[in-house]
Amino acid sequence: MTTTEPKLAVLVKGWPRLSETFIAQELVALQDAGHQFDIWSLRHPTDTKRHPLHDRFKGQVHYLPEYLYDEPERVWAAREVAKRLPGYARAYEIWRQDLRRDPTHNRIRRFGQACVLAAELPASTHAMYAHFMHTPSSVARYAAIMRDIPWSFAAHAKDIWTSPDWEKQEKLQAATYGATFGATCTAIGARHLRELADDPARVELIYHGLDLSRFPDPPQRDPRLPDGPFHMISVGRLVEKKGFDRLIDAFAMLPSSLDWHWTHIGGGTLGKALQDRAAAAGLSDRITWKGPCDQPEVIAEMRKADLFVLPSRIAEDGDRDGLPNVLMEAASQRLPILSTPVSAIPEFIETGVHGILTDDDPAALAQAITTLANNPGAAERMAKAAYDRLIAEFRMDPGIARLSERLNALCMEEA
Repeated sequence: MTTTEPKLAVLVKGWPRLSETFIAQELVALQDAGHQFDIWSLRHPTDTKRHPLHDRFKGQVHYLPEYLYDEPERVWAAREVAKRLPGYARAYEIWRQDLRRDPTHNRIRRFGQACVLAAELPASTHAMYAHFMHTPSSVARYAAIMRDIPWSFAAHAKDIWTSPDWEKQEKLQAATYGATFGATCTAIGARHLRELADDPARVELIYHGLDLSRFPDPPQRDPRLPDGPFHMISVGRLVEKKGFDRLIDAFAMLPSSLDWHWTHIGGGTLGKALQDRAAAAGLSDRITWKGPCDQPEVIAEMRKADLFVLPSRIAEDGDRDGLPNVLMEAASQRLPILSTPVSAIPEFIETGVHGILTDDDPAALAQAITTLANNPGAAERMAKAAYDRLIAEFRMDPGIARLSERLNALCMEEA
């Protein structure tokens, strides 16, 4: 628990979330760097497990009404308070403009949540910081305008590539009450956002990196026994952009001479469809679906594997990965990596040097798996190169130091 009222409020879509370890890592690191803040969450948790990281957060967690009809008295009372705030009229006008371009229930909910946030934030709040540029940033922006305080955001992947340009641009323009700064975790995302900003310096490239103190040293990997299965592992939500449908098709194309097994960790809406797909291909006996796991369980499974596979692709709606932290986690255990050259993945993995990046076509994936299985020496050399690059270039500390500077400056701005 914080001992004084925090100057900073952090807005997230949900807390805690197993799939958002990178957010938990960052917030705990900021806390350890001396920042005091509470978390304001748009949604209640749905995961049955939590990472040890989540238990290290010492501030309070406040939950806004997930749906306005769930807490009508709270929402209406908050709006009455919000109407008396200095920037309410401006926030209402901007929201009405947004609603005309995006006439959805979600847009209405954002304004209601913003009223609750603006009304319930302690008087000591000097600034807000939102994780994700879409819904959380909209709520933060409306509330910040009402309270006449600065705000900022961190953008990642889906929020960048599936949000309309008009909305991103307005959140990056001083004239439209945009963010003082926005951090993003990939160079490709930073380039895109800087093109939309009135000042490119408004956008910071800050890689998440990895807090290596949370991970064991990589294991000594003994050569596989000739009659042992080639053990592959994937960690990721069962959604379109992760490409697991094409990976299952690739498994069906592997040569009969290759004895293999695949373990998947994670939940997702496509779980049953993918399990049915594997069953139809006669692969069920070679696959273990572990479901959601906490980070110690994930690392334990990585340490037993021979290859990490993440066949990311661009979904039909434009959604895609950024730079998945699981790639760095696999590298921390010197686990060979097979992935695809989507979005920011090549910013960490140079194909043939730190792992293999291949097309997500099933035949190409099957060929890459076979090549890596038959060349354990080459796979181990690339795994070592990825580990060395992680240590040299993708530690967490530099990014946290820069983000801490920006947040300190934000909290010192005059409202």
